[in-house]
Amino acid sequence: MVAFLKGDTGADVDVIDEALAHNQVVLPPVVLSELLSDPKLKDSVVAVLKQIPMLEVLDGYWERVGQLRSKVLKKGYKARLADALISQSCIDHRTPLVTRDADFRHHAKLGGLELIR
Repeated sequence: MVAFLKGDTGADVDVIDEALAHNQVVLPPVVLSELLSDPKLKDSVVAVLKQIPMLEVLDGYWERVGQLRSKVLKKGYKARLADALISQSCIDHRTPLVTRDADFRHHAKLGGLELIR
C-alpha cells in the first residue's frame, strides 16, 4: 500500500489498483494505523483510507499473534510485532497480504499467511 500511495509501479501496485477499482480491499487495523501515522499524508488520501473496510479482530487474536511471533523468533528470524499483528489479521480472515516486505515470508512459511508480491 505504501508503494501504491507513493505512485510506484509494479505487479503489487497493479493488484492494489485493480482491487480498489472493484471494492475488494480490506485493511488490517495495524496497516491503517501505520499509513495514517505518515505526517506527509494528504487529507484527501486520509479520507479515502478511512473509507476502506478493516478486518475484525477475532476472539483469541492476541494469543495467536504471540504464538505466530514465537514460531518465527524460534527459527531465528526477525519478527517485528507490527508484522505479526498484520499477518495474523490476514491469516484469521484467509485474506492474502499484498506486500514488498520480505520479512513476511517467514509468516507465510510458518503461519500459513498467503502473500501477493
